Amino acid sequence: MKLMASEVATVTDGRLAGPDVALTGVSIDSRTIAAGEMFVALMAERNGNVFIPDALRAGAVAYMTAQPNLDAALTTVTLSDAAPTDAVLPVRSTAIIVADTAAALAKLGSHARSRFLGPVVGITGSVGKTSVKDMAAAVIGTQRPTHASLRSFNNELGVPLTLINTPDTAEVVVVEMGARGKGHIAELCSQARPTVGVVTAVGAAHIELFGSIKAVAEAKGEMVECLSEDGVAVLNADQPLVAAMAARTSAQVLTFGGTAGDVRASGVRLDEALRPSFLLETPSGRAEVRLLACGEHMVQNALAAAAIGLAVGVDIQAIAFGLAQAQLSPWRMEVAELSSGALLINDAYNANPLSMEAALRALGHLQRGRKVAVLGLMAELGERSVSDHAAIAALARELHIEVIAVGTSHYGIAPVSDPEAAVAAVGDLDSNTAVLVKGSRAVGLEQVASGLDGLS
Repeated sequence: MKLMASEVATVTDGRLAGPDVALTGVSIDSRTIAAGEMFVALMAERNGNVFIPDALRAGAVAYMTAQPNLDAALTTVTLSDAAPTDAVLPVRSTAIIVADTAAALAKLGSHARSRFLGPVVGITGSVGKTSVKDMAAAVIGTQRPTHASLRSFNNELGVPLTLINTPDTAEVVVVEMGARGKGHIAELCSQARPTVGVVTAVGAAHIELFGSIKAVAEAKGEMVECLSEDGVAVLNADQPLVAAMAARTSAQVLTFGGTAGDVRASGVRLDEALRPSFLLETPSGRAEVRLLACGEHMVQNALAAAAIGLAVGVDIQAIAFGLAQAQLSPWRMEVAELSSGALLINDAYNANPLSMEAALRALGHLQRGRKVAVLGLMAELGERSVSDHAAIAALARELHIEVIAVGTSHYGIAPVSDPEAAVAAVGDLDSNTAVLVKGSRAVGLEQVASGLDGLS
């Protein structure tokens, strides 16, 4: 979405210093900023102001700061990497000085939404929201130019960035929204103002912060409360806590899942790489679907995406085609056959009891003699942590899966210390072996997947 620096300053109650310039986008990361964008210097774990020169070197034409004593119009940028000796590049940079850059980013996101006239899809839930977002974008994208959140950009920074960076050609925006407490979804909805609101599931994710499953449901239900009468609430019919949210909205309700959902799957089957096929049944007709995404639990995510497609007017055959083409964000049920013949399931992005059970059941489905789960901590479970980890360990035993725990004893076995030790503990890989790698984001188990791939 093209913006002028003066427009940004007005919307954010900021002060423009330097020439008024056109902005092609906004970034908070100087490492990935593109030419023509504005860099927003956030004050978080690190002082974002120190990265302003890096952003300008990379091609940023403006920056936003809350530090009024910065030079309001930097005139030189050191280019030590660009010349044999230190050199300087004259630039005419533009600054927007605000009271708080994070708050200003939120205001700018809300402003960008006010300029967008098409449907906005908001997606939340304890599990599946990123996969549903990816699938929905693929489904809608078959018939209408669609913009969606990058990876898991779903918080108070990711949501406004998604809105601000919506291309002018986009006709539909798909926004993922996460919550770590009551009121978070309502706040994000106040910016994104979705016309279609989706709740994928309610579970024990971040339960340490919420306090109870009921509190999680209360928070996630803020998604449907924000919808107007002409909006559509897309709800999981298989979860009573989610299905009950129909009473919290005046919008039309469209359900997915099970035998009672408006959008259902029948005849589900998995191939040798865990890719599901099924008959998609909807109020608008039926279609055969074969997913690229792996694991039977991805069928539920596909049904949610199909319901979203129906809500924005995508026809049934285009929905089936989009689902068949949809590729997920990294480290989510990535299934690969290694050169050794072993099968690796990299689901290392995150973990909670619902997603862990689904991943273990996917591993258990495989026809391999040795099945190994390299598991890290499921974080933020609070007083449920020990019992929830024990339940996962019990499920692994039931499915005849060998567990290698990394950095936590909650699974009831002696853990290895780090990803490198986990790779060693897996041992030899051959065509009779399948390995699942999964844990909460902070554990960094993608390093295990990378190490196992390197051994193949």
